[in-house]
Amino acid sequence: MRRRADGPGRGAAQLIGAGEWGRDGAPDSPWPPPLTTIAWRLDHLSETLMGRASHLGGDRTFTRAAYVSPADAAGAIAQIRRTAADWRRSLLQIAESDYDRTGLSSYPYGSDAEETFPSIVWWMNQEILHHGAEIALLRDLYVHRAR
Repeated sequence: MRRRADGPGRGAAQLIGAGEWGRDGAPDSPWPPPLTTIAWRLDHLSETLMGRASHLGGDRTFTRAAYVSPADAAGAIAQIRRTAADWRRSLLQIAESDYDRTGLSSYPYGSDAEETFPSIVWWMNQEILHHGAEIALLRDLYVHRAR
């Protein structure tokens, strides 16, 4: 996470979102990939949850360009809680008869328009699981770094 005025970090081409803070991003994955922090992972998950909730069961207006990253840890934690709750609400409003329908979501930053509901849920679960595990590992490394 970086102040927009400071620009993107090494290996990044842009800062994603709007507002004072942004998350490093690039059109293609840089190699080697830059180290991403707990803040980066939380922000990525929040943005993705917010976007998918908006485009699956919400007003379908979310854009990455308008997404605002929190400025501190408390804001990031509050935002991930809100966006996870929004995602859950979106999931619960889908009728079982729509589970196999393609194009249920119009999320523009993935293949959702070509996917069935279970495929979209599977992908989001993979994002939450792998970034959540990375966050847990980084927290453990941070706690034990001085010992």
